[in-house]
Amino acid sequence: MLNIRIEKATTFKEKPDPNQLGFGNIFTDHMFIMDYEEGKGWIDPRIVPYQDVVLAPSAMVFHYGQEMFEGLKAYRTKSNEILLFRPEMNIKRTNTTNQRICIPQVNEADVLQAIKAIVEMDKDWVPSLPGTSLYIRPFIIATDPFLGVRPANRYKLMIILSPVGAYYKEGMNPVKIWVETEYVRAVKGGVGFAKTGANYAASLKAQMKAKEKGYAQVLWLDGVERKYIEEVGTMNVFFKIDGEIITPSLEGSILPGVTRDSVIQLLKDWKMKVSERKISIDDLYLAHDDGRLEEVFGTGTAAVISPVGLLDWDGRQLTVNNGEIGPVARRLYDTITGVQCGAIEDLYNWTVKVNQ
Repeated sequence: MLNIRIEKATTFKEKPDPNQLGFGNIFTDHMFIMDYEEGKGWIDPRIVPYQDVVLAPSAMVFHYGQEMFEGLKAYRTKSNEILLFRPEMNIKRTNTTNQRICIPQVNEADVLQAIKAIVEMDKDWVPSLPGTSLYIRPFIIATDPFLGVRPANRYKLMIILSPVGAYYKEGMNPVKIWVETEYVRAVKGGVGFAKTGANYAASLKAQMKAKEKGYAQVLWLDGVERKYIEEVGTMNVFFKIDGEIITPSLEGSILPGVTRDSVIQLLKDWKMKVSERKISIDDLYLAHDDGRLEEVFGTGTAAVISPVGLLDWDGRQLTVNNGEIGPVARRLYDTITGVQCGAIEDLYNWTVKVNQ
């Protein structure tokens, strides 16, 4: 168990209007920091006032991109409890990412303790309006002042918090998606399954292109054949075709999403046919032309469920479910968000109380 040193802020920020929350632009009063030094391990866990981080210009994170991050949320229930949603999966994924990019493993129980401690510290920042939550961003950066390509010997693990509203301004209204055929997000054998910034930096060019064309996000195809569907934006993606719900299988280039896993469990328990397998963009358009494509939606921590109303593949526009939210997407959203905020019984033991 960590012995967390606490330094309380002496001045406090004004709380934002809960009706005006965006995503990721407001931060709470405190942050968690823990250092790693080779030979000593992870040391000096502490909660301090939210502040800038001072690093040498030669810090390795700036030059070789050795960093990782995670994202999860805390929710306030009607009875004023604060719940985390499946935090153990995010922490396990932290170590999966760490292993891939040569960052030292973390003690998973210690990280959960740290998350609970910082959320408890700033619990007054957890909003209570429907659709709102406290976004939790743990991340690790390499801090060695060294210009050489090797794993670092020193790191910082930090956790910051941000009260958030809906991820998309459209809310639960179906979004328009651009199918990207020029740029790729990741390839098998790379870091597509890891939560590291390189994946997201590589996605920006296509994302900006889609935005300029009036689309909310990008549907990514595989990096080899530019044929098989992988992710949508920063989310996993699902298709309901002829009663079967299909999501691309995890083969090394797709992030194993926590919401993705939750959706698959729910669909199976609802006795729906759900498959994890390859699906090509040609097959998707053929299913639409045959009248068999019923729903398309993305899943992720930020948006939870994001219905897709239109896909554009090289000018071939495909309208899904008349541009309306499908019943499966709606049921999944209502169920998962209901569990997250304590309004629906948690049959899976997915939620963890911050202060038990």
